[in-house]
Amino acid sequence: MLDLLQQRRSIRKFKQQPVEEEKVVQLSEALLRAPSSRNMQPCEFILIDDDSLLQRLSSAKRHGTSFFTTAPLAVVIAADPKISDVWIEDSAIAAIIVQLAVESLGLKSCWAQLRLRGHDDDLTATEYVRQLVGLPEGMEIPMVIAIGYPDEDKGGHPRDSLSTTKIHNNQFELKN
Repeated sequence: MLDLLQQRRSIRKFKQQPVEEEKVVQLSEALLRAPSSRNMQPCEFILIDDDSLLQRLSSAKRHGTSFFTTAPLAVVIAADPKISDVWIEDSAIAAIIVQLAVESLGLKSCWAQLRLRGHDDDLTATEYVRQLVGLPEGMEIPMVIAIGYPDEDKGGHPRDSLSTTKIHNNQFELKN
């Protein structure tokens, strides 16, 4: 597991190579195995491999989703706040679970936050994507994740670049 974390990087350029069906099945299983608070499972997952939908997803918000134009696969993570009051946390857990599964399969990913972001002056990013994928009103979409084979080479962050001052023992202590 630590190896996956050490090599994981957000990739924003993908090869135009489809993700094999057996890998999509494995990613789907990973999403379904993500833990949720009290096993309430408020999340729904929409896998997108249709190029026209991916192109439209690339404009979900004003900045930060253009990389979906090259992604051969995306996962929309949606949740129903009526099912669980911690739907945001459950969605985030599912997101990192699938991103680590992506790494284990030799793929790369990049997530884009939608919650609290605008698509344009009239729609939020969540409303735009909700309409795009046909989700009912009331469903929230905190993030979407682009997945594919990388078309850029980024190594993992070196250990000496980690902010070790963020680690505290027993009590918080302000460090220089």
